[in-house]
Amino acid sequence: MDVFCFSEACLIADIVQHFVDAKLEFDAPYVYEDVNQAIQHVHRSGLVHRKVLSEPQKFLLKNSQVFRFLKTLREKGKKLFLLTNSPFYFVDGGMSYLLEDQHFDGNSWRELFDVVIAQANKPSFYNSDHPFRVYDTEKDTLAFTAVDKFLPNEVYYHGCLKSFLQITKWRGPEVIYFGDHLFSDLRGPSKAGWRTAAVIRELEDEIGIQNGDSYRFQQAKLGIIHDLLGKVHATVVSTEKGQVYRTLLDELNAERRQCRSGMRDLFNSSFGATFLTDTGKESSFAYHIHQYADIYTSKLENFLSYAPESWLHPPHDIKIMP
Repeated sequence: MDVFCFSEACLIADIVQHFVDAKLEFDAPYVYEDVNQAIQHVHRSGLVHRKVLSEPQKFLLKNSQVFRFLKTLREKGKKLFLLTNSPFYFVDGGMSYLLEDQHFDGNSWRELFDVVIAQANKPSFYNSDHPFRVYDTEKDTLAFTAVDKFLPNEVYYHGCLKSFLQITKWRGPEVIYFGDHLFSDLRGPSKAGWRTAAVIRELEDEIGIQNGDSYRFQQAKLGIIHDLLGKVHATVVSTEKGQVYRTLLDELNAERRQCRSGMRDLFNSSFGATFLTDTGKESSFAYHIHQYADIYTSKLENFLSYAPESWLHPPHDIKIMP
């Protein structure tokens, strides 16, 4: 779903390993269930948020290029909105730390955005009818008045896509939504008619590996092995398929397995590549990115290389990941 899934998978693996090492009986679904509930708890209780804010330098990386990108969009007349499931105190603390070295016309990061929405409850935000509530940042309370317009310097809680579109009058294809979560940030907005941009940090490493000499050599070698296997199958008639034929097939298949294993290890010996399966096909993650993302990139500031009014078109001859 997003980068956080790696820490979740490692936590599950560590707990299973503990049971195995201690020779304790356990039922795998219970391990997953309990770990999942624990993760939900530390999020909903605010434990994670408070820990991050207590040591922001340990968890958050400052990046002036992101600020420059957002400022460039505003200067070009783009409307910006922030839509997050996190509570406002966490968003405010994180953004204040990330942008504390930048200079604003006013005194807050909020001036970068026309609308700020916290605790949005994505993905239900996209198909629910929850009303927006005005959030009082001083008193930590929600107002009872109806929200029929978004005012500058206000913070809003909850809400839904239907109300958001009615208030802003921003039509679907005019909106591009940036996010890193497969379903909360990409599937929901995509089905609602918004353009979507996936932020995938692993892209840079994977592109570097795929363009490296080691990977290209193994890829070329694998192609030759597949060609040889095809020719052997096509040219040797069934009556002549004796021991020599079987030995040759065994050797070629062993070479193929070794080649695939070598390619996998170049990425990650445990997980393999993010975008490819071990057999070189599109992974489930890549398939969903293909389905729900109009564009994908490793980091926001990559867009600084393009004018904000640019249109980006995928080549028609690329079938997997344009």
